[in-house]
Amino acid sequence: MTIKVYNTLGRCKQPLDPMTPGKIRMYVCGPTVYDSCHIGHARSIVVFDVIYRYLKARGYDVYYVRNFTDVDDKIIQRANDLGISSMELAGRCIDEFHADMESLNMQPPDLEPLATEHISQIITIVRLLIEKGYAYPVDGDVYFAVQKWPEYGKLSGRKLEDMEAGARVDVDPRKQSPFDFVLWKSSKPGEPAWDSPWGKGRPGWHIECSAMSAEYLGETFDIHGGGKDLIFPHHENEIAQSEAAFDKPFARYWIHNGFININQEKMSKSLGNFLMIKDIVKAWHPEVLRLFLVSSHYRSPIDYTEQAMAEAAASLDKIYGLLERVAPLFDTWPPQVSWDSGTELWQRFCDAMDDDFNTARGMGLLFETVRELNRQIDEKGAAQACQSPEGLGRINDMLRIGQILGLMAETPQQYFQQRKNAVLKDQQIDAQWIEDQIRQRTQARKAKDFALADRIRDDLKACNIILEDRPDGTIWKHGDGKA
Repeated sequence: MTIKVYNTLGRCKQPLDPMTPGKIRMYVCGPTVYDSCHIGHARSIVVFDVIYRYLKARGYDVYYVRNFTDVDDKIIQRANDLGISSMELAGRCIDEFHADMESLNMQPPDLEPLATEHISQIITIVRLLIEKGYAYPVDGDVYFAVQKWPEYGKLSGRKLEDMEAGARVDVDPRKQSPFDFVLWKSSKPGEPAWDSPWGKGRPGWHIECSAMSAEYLGETFDIHGGGKDLIFPHHENEIAQSEAAFDKPFARYWIHNGFININQEKMSKSLGNFLMIKDIVKAWHPEVLRLFLVSSHYRSPIDYTEQAMAEAAASLDKIYGLLERVAPLFDTWPPQVSWDSGTELWQRFCDAMDDDFNTARGMGLLFETVRELNRQIDEKGAAQACQSPEGLGRINDMLRIGQILGLMAETPQQYFQQRKNAVLKDQQIDAQWIEDQIRQRTQARKAKDFALADRIRDDLKACNIILEDRPDGTIWKHGDGKA
């Protein structure tokens, strides 16, 4: 079946028809590295990580480029505040970014270019735009003349005549139009700078992506992605400068993920509600964050709350709880995953993903399967329910869905042991005390002292410890899903 994607450029779903059959070239705007990455970054990166994984699983040869903006006003300002160089700050933030990505089980893109490593390519494009009359230098700066580009606004749907000067851009009397944007900025004393035909300076924000995407993917490529906040002005400006420079279409498909709110408020530093990835994964298992993010369609806005994360944690427990029941049936865990045609579950999952990467529907199918397999195990036992060709096929398909979504990356034993350790640390409880309480409860039940047994269960529950009575004994697990 054909994959359909919502193309922001056409404002509709369109069949994904790559320029070269079987190959997809994809560019996604990465972070400006001046601080720790927040949950908004996490959403965009998870979205395109899943898209990358799924396209490869469907047999496409995908070349995925995600850049770092490592020279920018924010980087310079923060580096000055810290008393370090911009290069040192950017390096620190990139290292922290990679640590965040590893914790979230992200597959690295094929290439992560830096803006500062592509100054010559940037200068070449700026010079070309000046020669063609689309850009003009003034006092060491170079601006793109948006009124020279008649298609400006085609991505965002904005029209120049409808926008008021100063609403989204700084009014600069040196500009031919208040909406002209900078391609090259003259440097101030103490700022990072490179030689150019217009004097020492540095690239503007937008031009770097045009230079790097052209360098590694060609002047026209298949998919360009990023958050909705980048549609205007960043991506709009990328289109204008790239197509003006190369006389070719820029990106054929534009994919944008929706926003994240925090407790129904827009995330902003003024409200103090910026949630950093490194802090979230200290409080919650990293897969809880991934599950929370993929449980909504990537274009929909989502609201981060502690309750939503607790619900995601409980859902992840159910997935790992099923895996814990079936893992003993296999010699090793996880078993080798087959990528053949699969059961009805895989086909239905692909139908969902082919419809604009609908992970929300895909997650619904996954939980439907978890419930059904648990029911069958309860009725027939794990061996009879899961060792049939159909049962083995469903488990296989669950695991490969997990590989697409970045879930189920641990063994059930690792997952639940980590959760136990976290509860012990959080509650400052000794594991031996818990085992002693379970032993006393077991003795009370044998003596038919159910009041004592219930009191012990309730006391443990108050400490965030949940008991599960099984045929082979009683085990305990965490209660709220926090890491």
